[in-house]
Amino acid sequence: MCVARVWLAGEEELDAVAALMAGFRDHMGRSEPSDDRLRATAAQLLRDPDTEFLVAAPDGRDEPAAVCQLRYRLAIWTGANDCWLEDLFVRADARRSGLGRALVSAAFERANARGCGRLELDVDDDNEQAIALYEAMGLSLESKPPGRNYLMGRRLP
Repeated sequence: MCVARVWLAGEEELDAVAALMAGFRDHMGRSEPSDDRLRATAAQLLRDPDTEFLVAAPDGRDEPAAVCQLRYRLAIWTGANDCWLEDLFVRADARRSGLGRALVSAAFERANARGCGRLELDVDDDNEQAIALYEAMGLSLESKPPGRNYLMGRRLP
């Protein structure tokens, strides 16, 4: 396992963030959003004070090979911010190198620094490696006791 270097992406990392998010899109077998739309949205999110992108590179490399997006929002039930780990992607050539673990650890640090009461995420039920990683790092499939909860959604026109 390599040593990872993780840092908070700034606007100067826009191209790297957009390319990694496009890689994530491709990994999921999707064709949308377009590269231009991804880049424009990433640019907007990099300026949003309630959004952060963390990027990671294997030790000794400058170019990021992994990214995660964090979104913050104030929760009425706790009076504190929640951190939503919205996306985490590691390029195929860098998987199993510790970059995902390093990004999740950094996400916990960022959430703690912002006074968050919890960190949550969603994960596909067939992504056994990700689930194992998240559970090993203290996340639970039952994040809001009592009982199991589900992420539900509806696309809007």
